Amino acid sequence: MQTTQARIESIQRQIQELDAILIQAQNDLNTVAGGERVKKWKAKAIPLFANEFGPNVAQRLTSTTPGPSFTSDLLEELSDEIEVYRSFLLTLVEEVKKAPAGDK
Repeated sequence: MQTTQARIESIQRQIQELDAILIQAQNDLNTVAGGERVKKWKAKAIPLFANEFGPNVAQRLTSTTPGPSFTSDLLEELSDEIEVYRSFLLTLVEEVKKAPAGDK
């Protein structure tokens, strides 16, 4: 069982990965590749969270999807998509902080 701090650090690593995806998309001016990286990130993160936080958290991440976007700015759309996952992760950090020790 991981400590609360280790669980928070694990979540923060996932936030850093998302931030890196957005930065790379901005630098490459390639939002299509950025979108593909987000899909790969999510596919990797779901089993990781199932293992570290339990199936309920993994299911919540699975069902977390960005809403429709009505902008013609592809970079903004990618940023909005990443923000949906960032918000999920930040909420999870707060939940981990509040959870009694040993809860999954």
